[in-house]
Amino acid sequence: MTKRRSPAISSRKEPRQARSNELVNAVLKAAVQVLAKEGGQRFTMARVAKKAGVSVGSLYQYFPNKAAVLFRLQSDEWRQTTELLRSILEDTRQPPLVRLRALVHAFLQSECDEAAVRVALHDVAPLYRDAPEAHEVRSAGAAAVDAFMREALPRASESVRILAAELVTTTFSAVGKQFSESPRTKPEIDAYSNALADMLCAYLQSLAVSPSNDGRPPAGSALRPRTRALPKA
Repeated sequence: MTKRRSPAISSRKEPRQARSNELVNAVLKAAVQVLAKEGGQRFTMARVAKKAGVSVGSLYQYFPNKAAVLFRLQSDEWRQTTELLRSILEDTRQPPLVRLRALVHAFLQSECDEAAVRVALHDVAPLYRDAPEAHEVRSAGAAAVDAFMREALPRASESVRILAAELVTTTFSAVGKQFSESPRTKPEIDAYSNALADMLCAYLQSLAVSPSNDGRPPAGSALRPRTRALPKA
């Protein structure tokens, strides 16, 4: 059986002049609006071109098909999420649990702010999710979480840290998607974020517990209990 090839998702060329940058930015802005309004199934190059006020031919100069446009939107979203992860998790001025709590608040707020586009992108993910470019973009966020786990759980084994990283990222993804599918108020987001942060912080604390000191976190551990006194993000 012949293996079905994925459609090209890379841009045809990168804009080098200011005018070209403006055109691509206008196209991407229009693509977000079309995606949010029409959804993934009704997303077409013609609708994007019309919304952006450009010819379809101009659109095809930079994107070979709608999968490429959608992947650009998705990769930009992944990149923003990665930057969010890194800016919070790599701030070593704060203890690990303070950073994790701040990340939970920032992530859920971001999920709710851009819920319409995120849901639509999820619906069309089969167009690009298995492409090599997609794996490359996602790997950066995973690296930031892995580095955080090595710092937060210095006494844990590698297998425990890998499991913790997978559980935290899977929880973020699943909870963020489910929670943001309904309109949420700021108090609702704060309450849900606090509950999720409490759960994840308790989980990491449990991994830092040492049997040699009656079930308490090791002396000097970065994960000593302090979640009740943490400031709200």
